[in-house]
Amino acid sequence: MTNPCILCVAITGSVPRKENNPAVPITVSEQIESTHEAFEAGASIAHCHVRLDDGTPTSDPDRFGRLMEGIRAHCPGMIVQLSTGGRSGAGAERGGMLPLRPEMASLSVGSNNFPTRVYENPPDLVDWLAAEMLKYDVKPEIEAFDLSHIFQAVKMQGDGRLKGPLHVQFVMGVKNAMPVDREVFDFYVATLRRLTPDATWCGAGVGPGQVLLNEWSIAAGGHTRTGLEDNIRWDRERLAPSNAALVGRAAEICARHERPVATPAQARAILGLRAAG
Repeated sequence: MTNPCILCVAITGSVPRKENNPAVPITVSEQIESTHEAFEAGASIAHCHVRLDDGTPTSDPDRFGRLMEGIRAHCPGMIVQLSTGGRSGAGAERGGMLPLRPEMASLSVGSNNFPTRVYENPPDLVDWLAAEMLKYDVKPEIEAFDLSHIFQAVKMQGDGRLKGPLHVQFVMGVKNAMPVDREVFDFYVATLRRLTPDATWCGAGVGPGQVLLNEWSIAAGGHTRTGLEDNIRWDRERLAPSNAALVGRAAEICARHERPVATPAQARAILGLRAAG
């Protein structure tokens, strides 16, 4: 039991609504409460989106700031990872929260198809977001929806646009993007290790693929993500009762594979982040 597993909880996202699952936290206060419960269940990273009170996604820095303040007050040492995703804004608006200096932020380095649209990440915007993360000492989590995204991130590290070592998340199960496929997953892991051996990685499965990616990632020695952003169901018959329940299930998988759940301090050390202040 010498290889701690970092559990990331994606608490809200931009898509799920109360009508889909009443446990989805929408307001800032709901998100803080849900994150605290997930933190106590073992999550050391909170992947955060914010919404207007009617559920509409937004990139409002004020809401991100209030959410960060609440998480830091109630979840000592937890790593805050803010989303720069494209459902919440356009252009530079997507990085408007980076001056808040969260420990981490998501970064998609290429475009791909989503269920009903193209998830656009043009090179000039990617470069700007990466430069802002360097400026404010924010560690990117590279969101790899496609194999080419791994190669692009490695290239950006090589020419100085990204600071290494990289942290890459393999996202599988988004409709019209990369499906949940074991051979592809194994190839992702092998490719990242070949191109940049000092990188860390995380597996994230969307929908019914969530528990599979949890299992594969933990067994393979990586880290994993869970939460209501990616999956509102517990199984085919039941909705997930909370983010904490999903984190608890991932922690049980860790125990089965004899991997301790990383504490926030261990997660910071693994990812090369500054100590909690």
